[in-house]
Amino acid sequence: MLRTAVFSLLVLLCGWGAATWLTHDFQVWTEEGSRRLDVALYPVAPPTVPIQGPYVTASDLPQLLAQPGRVTVVDFIYTHCQTVCLALGSSFQQIQTELKSGRPIAGNDDVRLLSISFDGTRDDRAALKSYAARLNADPDLWRFVRVPQPSEQQALLRRLGVVVIPDGRGDYEHNAALLVFNDRGHLVRIFDLAERELALNYARHLAKLQTAKAPA
Repeated sequence: MLRTAVFSLLVLLCGWGAATWLTHDFQVWTEEGSRRLDVALYPVAPPTVPIQGPYVTASDLPQLLAQPGRVTVVDFIYTHCQTVCLALGSSFQQIQTELKSGRPIAGNDDVRLLSISFDGTRDDRAALKSYAARLNADPDLWRFVRVPQPSEQQALLRRLGVVVIPDGRGDYEHNAALLVFNDRGHLVRIFDLAERELALNYARHLAKLQTAKAPA
């Protein structure tokens, strides 16, 4: 009986240890939650992939994201989407409105929006420009780009943990989130679509901190 009790205790301790390791000391219980915690602890640098888009002069994504004092909130879309992307577009429209109306707020002037298409074949500059116009996007605040090469597009999606699955009918199933990048161009936080206000407040706070740390 004693041997059985000791064995049971060892199994329990091993299970506890495994659960602790897998859940970051019980902070997360899902793969997505683990990904988001990893990003917060270890910011992710995107690969150097070429980009194209209206009103964009940067030649690659890190160059566009890495701006002194700048915080960029990013989403992934495709212009033919009739489901999740519509909600993402609406969310960014609301953030754009808040950025315009909240100019005196500390950090507000250094927050920008970027929508990245993962349908690089169809979403050329003209398609992105038309899509931006339909959303009343202000190019000073909200830009749209694509990664023209499929292999480089896939490398970007993998690095940032964005899941995109073709449905065989010209559309895609994909996860929706708001990704926050700091002024080094690194992904530092991921928020749910429903956490729009939280994402914006965090972006403003981060921009304020970056400005305070900038050399005079």
